[in-house]
Amino acid sequence: MKIFKFGSAFLVNAVLLFLLLTSCSTPKNIPYFENIPDSGSIVDIETTPFKEPLIAPDDILSITIQTIDPEVTGIVNQAPSFTTSGGTGMGVASSQQTTPGYLVGKDGSINFPMVGKVTVAGYTTHQAADIIAERASQYLKMPTVQVRFANFKITVLGEVNRPASFTVANEKVSVIDAIGLAGDLTIYGKRENVLVIRENNGKKEATRLNLTSASIFKSSHYYLKQNDIVYIEPNKAKIASNNAPRTQAITISLSALSLLVLLVTRL
Repeated sequence: MKIFKFGSAFLVNAVLLFLLLTSCSTPKNIPYFENIPDSGSIVDIETTPFKEPLIAPDDILSITIQTIDPEVTGIVNQAPSFTTSGGTGMGVASSQQTTPGYLVGKDGSINFPMVGKVTVAGYTTHQAADIIAERASQYLKMPTVQVRFANFKITVLGEVNRPASFTVANEKVSVIDAIGLAGDLTIYGKRENVLVIRENNGKKEATRLNLTSASIFKSSHYYLKQNDIVYIEPNKAKIASNNAPRTQAITISLSALSLLVLLVTRL
């Protein structure tokens, strides 16, 4: 009877200890870029070159033309507006917003006042500005053209403080910028396995980045493209916290079982 009592009590206590250790585990790899030496010297970090995104059908472009004639400038800069979804460049999410600009058609062209139909798909915004300026110079005196994406959207989901879609004004956006817009990762975010999903030639492609290593700066997906999705997975600590009610119920049940075993062995 004593052997049964000792064995039962030991088994119950061992299970309780296991549950306690697994439920109270702390997340690892919290700091970013851990492999950068901690010293006062300047460290050179290899980075991937930034490639300007190319304009594609269904993009919305913000186009402004400046001329020496203010009246003409006002006429040519009356852009139509489109309703888009997403947030703002300040990281404030909204379901819909009105965006002035020119929609790139399926044939890759836009219709611009006084200039007519201009093909812009497959070009960068700087190249498109040069093309429009050349066409506009036939009708306007000394035009200066600026072209930007009006619907450059990225989406950040998962273990961040403000998951949302964000429309940004700057097309040079890194995964670090995107995480900053989303309010940084929560303590439960898996920093060593950040997923980036991208559409390329009509197909979805995915890659994983490690925020805890400086090697992230060399990744081909460090700079984001329009409509990229960044997903932060939960770590083991978050999974354990979600299982806390179940663990608590098991602990209570085992405690009751331990008490029952002790009562039986005393009979």
